[in-house]
Amino acid sequence: MTGVVARAAGALKRAMYRGGRPNAFMRLVNRLDALTYGAGWLTPRQAAVLKVVGRRSGAVTSVPVAVARHGGGEYLVSMLGPTASWVLNVKAAGGEAVLRRRGRDRPIMLREVPVGQRAEILRRYVAIAPGARPHVGLGPDAPLAEFRRIEDRHPVYRIHERS
Repeated sequence: MTGVVARAAGALKRAMYRGGRPNAFMRLVNRLDALTYGAGWLTPRQAAVLKVVGRRSGAVTSVPVAVARHGGGEYLVSMLGPTASWVLNVKAAGGEAVLRRRGRDRPIMLREVPVGQRAEILRRYVAIAPGARPHVGLGPDAPLAEFRRIEDRHPVYRIHERS
């Protein structure tokens, strides 16, 4: 029974992001998450808000994200793939962004991790971000070879300090 419920929940989650974009309900949920994650109210340790200048509007956009720690580094992963708005905005901004955690802003530079070096980071990401699993299509117990098979579909960015 649990498998049936998990599959149904995954299908619902994918439907709320049809076409790689959140529907109206998920946009509202994301705004609420960004507010609570940024303030640090009862948030998971890996939760943060990515702030980046919008490529079209020029206004700062805020997106709730999960920060995956792996091998001494911190990473952001796009569960929705290379056409997610925050990914396109980061590219347009030359990697410059701000990461807000526990009420504090931290200027960062995001550098894309090359395909071929993403699999272990992707596995760590799905371990800490269960809501991303329906989009990635794998769980944290999947063989590393399966993550290698999909790593070109999910951009991964290493977080660097920016002064």
